[in-house]
Amino acid sequence: MRKTSFHILRVGLAITFLWIGILIFKQPEAWGGYLQPWAAGLLPIPIAQAMIGTAFLDIAIGFLLLIDTFVWLAALVGAIHLVIVLTVSGINDITARDIAILAAAIAIMADSLPKTLTDNIMSWRNRRSQNNYSQNRPSEGH
Repeated sequence: MRKTSFHILRVGLAITFLWIGILIFKQPEAWGGYLQPWAAGLLPIPIAQAMIGTAFLDIAIGFLLLIDTFVWLAALVGAIHLVIVLTVSGINDITARDIAILAAAIAIMADSLPKTLTDNIMSWRNRRSQNNYSQNRPSEGH
């Protein structure tokens, strides 16, 4: 997908992560209010500090996506971050938005994986398929 659509999605996702990071910096306590009580209770630091760390993470992800560097890694970290966000915030008014952002991050990550990594994945899949075929094939001579 290294076409115009890829770059539009990448830049749009970058702006989203950057913008959310800035908004969290402005009101970390308010954003901490999205955490479920059980999740907030697990934090070893005050919620405001955790949210400031989250803002730094969001800005770093957005920056890497924007400058088109380590895109696959930024998208992977963004996807993992969003899975955590969905887990600790529960279902609320912004869940649909987070699911859409997660899907965009996964799409960008899948499309921008380095060739060496995709080659390794395909090689592993081929070996696995061959092993399954060998194990399920009736033995000859019986």
